[in-house]
Amino acid sequence: MEKRRLGKTGLDVSLLGFGCGAVGGLMVGGTPADQERAVARALELGVNYFDTAAQYGNGRSEENLGCVLKKLRPDIYLGTKVRLPPTEPGQIAAGITAALEASLTRLQLERVDLYQFHNAIVGSTAGGNFAVESMLEEVVPAFERLVQQGKIGHYGITAVGETASLLRVVDARAFATAQVSFNLLNPSPGATVPKGFPAQDYGGLLAHTEAANMGVINIRVLAGGALSGSKERHALNSPAPEPIGSGSSYKIDVERARRFIPLVREGLADSIVELALRYAIAHQAISTVLVGIATQEQFEIAARAISKGPLSPGALSRIAEIQASFVGEAR
Repeated sequence: MEKRRLGKTGLDVSLLGFGCGAVGGLMVGGTPADQERAVARALELGVNYFDTAAQYGNGRSEENLGCVLKKLRPDIYLGTKVRLPPTEPGQIAAGITAALEASLTRLQLERVDLYQFHNAIVGSTAGGNFAVESMLEEVVPAFERLVQQGKIGHYGITAVGETASLLRVVDARAFATAQVSFNLLNPSPGATVPKGFPAQDYGGLLAHTEAANMGVINIRVLAGGALSGSKERHALNSPAPEPIGSGSSYKIDVERARRFIPLVREGLADSIVELALRYAIAHQAISTVLVGIATQEQFEIAARAISKGPLSPGALSRIAEIQASFVGEAR
């Protein structure tokens, strides 16, 4: 398994990461035996980055992953996340600290390698969405204290929210990592898109993370499952999730995903899933690509795709042609 540097953390992480979210569902609703087998197989394949969060299954993902890791005792890097409810200024640090303590208890660990702020980042704090000033003046100092206490190794953000605010936080160079939604349906983190492209314009976010030496964890590489090209979902999957940065509905994302089928017929990849994964890793800013699964077999498919390496320049050009056909459509 190829490894890439996770930005300024200095950690070398597997190009394919193990996502423990509810969208895939295995680490939330799977059987303990299936969870252990899947994690063990991922380790055999060379995967060394596992990513979870407190809100995945209301803590079940962390609890289940903690049980598996205690049994297998692997040498891995682990990231989890905090999503605060609406929080008054001055109370953010206490909320972050309490959430971490609860996560460590569920994971049966004394520290995590990466702790990530999972709330949306916006211009003005409203509800559970936090302004840039809150991020830099309250969130960062809270995380720094946790580093000094030895409870976390590094800290990062999930890059959701308003583009201008996300760029401001990244450009401040205070965080070590960013989880970025980058996929076939929304190339804007990695390339300029024309006006009228039916997705959130992330304004070349990946160029900003590179300049800030931030590690990038690619999320929603399969658009919550839409880039399978099928509306069908496994029994362990969450209901069709709300899109992040792409179309206005899962249905629209699936319909757009199917427009890449001709590239599969041309032999550029064995499936849209493979096309999507190899598209993402073609960008040098991507450190690791997270894939959420319902079954071990799904992870095997992802690993085989990653092992083939990035798509060729010719394949990327064909993808760009199809993406250009989206311009002007309703989001």
